[in-house]
This record gives sequence, C-alpha cells and structure tokens, in this order.
Amino acid sequence: MTTPSRRVRVLFDEATIATRNEALAREIKAAAPQNLLVVAVLKGSFMFAADLLRALHRVGLSPQVEFVHLSSYRTGTISSGQVEILRDVQSEVRGRDVLLVDDILESGRTVVFAKDLLMARGASRVLTAVLLEKPGKRAVQIDADFVGFTCPDAFVVGYGMDAAHAFRQLPFVGVVDYDSQDPDLFGGA
Repeated sequence: MTTPSRRVRVLFDEATIATRNEALAREIKAAAPQNLLVVAVLKGSFMFAADLLRALHRVGLSPQVEFVHLSSYRTGTISSGQVEILRDVQSEVRGRDVLLVDDILESGRTVVFAKDLLMARGASRVLTAVLLEKPGKRAVQIDADFVGFTCPDAFVVGYGMDAAHAFRQLPFVGVVDYDSQDPDLFGGA
C-alpha cells in the first residue's frame, strides 16, 4: 500500500507577495502611525513580519519590533477556539501606536485576543495587518486594517505557516494536496 505524498500547490508566489508587501507598507505609512511598535504574532507571521518591516523601512518608517507567541492550533489544522500566550510582549505599549502583524485572519480569535490585550495595556491604537484573510471563517467580529490577500477556504502553508511544523521554509503560500500516485513528490515553486 502506497502512502499518499504531499504536494504543495502555489497559491501566492514569492514575487506577488513581495509586491503586495511594498503596497502594504505604503498603506501603513498613510495611516500616520506615531511611536510605532510592530508586534509580530509568532510563529506563522515571522516571514511576513520580516519582509513587511523591511518594506516599512523603505517607505521611511522606523518602528520598534516585538513578538508575541499565541496559539489556538497547537499541532492541529483546526483552531481549538482557545487562545493561549506562549510568549508575551516585553516592551511597554502604553501611549504607542501598535501594528499587530499576523499571518492569517480566519476565526479572528487570535487577532481579537492580541488586539484587546494590547489596548488593555494602554496602546493609543492597535492597527492590524494580516497576510491572508478568510472572510467566511469568522467566529468573532473583526476586520483587519491591512490585508495582503483574500484566501480561499483551504489549509495554507509556506511563507512561515506550517502544517504540524512542516513547510514553514517555503518562499510562497501554498495549499497541500495529496497524491497517492507519486510517494516521493514534493512540488511547488
């Protein structure tokens, strides 16, 4: 019996993502953030956050950077519905504009949790930037301020996002397909 292999079908390629990151940086600059602190939600947003930070630099912004590690997935592919803090922000957010950067806005629970946490700590405003959004999957009411792409209802990987810790290294966003005909096939870019 052959075990199905995993193939990654490209959804958003590297060049398309890079172009969109530059546009997002211009949109964020237009929002005139003051004393900007970028808070990247780990782990999935690390590539998006790094590329977006470089794009923000190119448009003349000089934010400080922080990280928060939140999880509602653990090793599964469906949100548990419960958000937990695995690593908290270390910097003072009181009186600052915060740009919360996450990989995907799906149920909305993680983004709402993080946004509420930062506002409760005294942020002047919390703007949200997500690489991907799945509008039909909301469990809570939230709209991101800045959205890279609208994503189909599929489990996506790559560009920092994983499936049980696999595929984070891919330079594109893709969808995992299964192919039982070729047990060693891994495709994509």
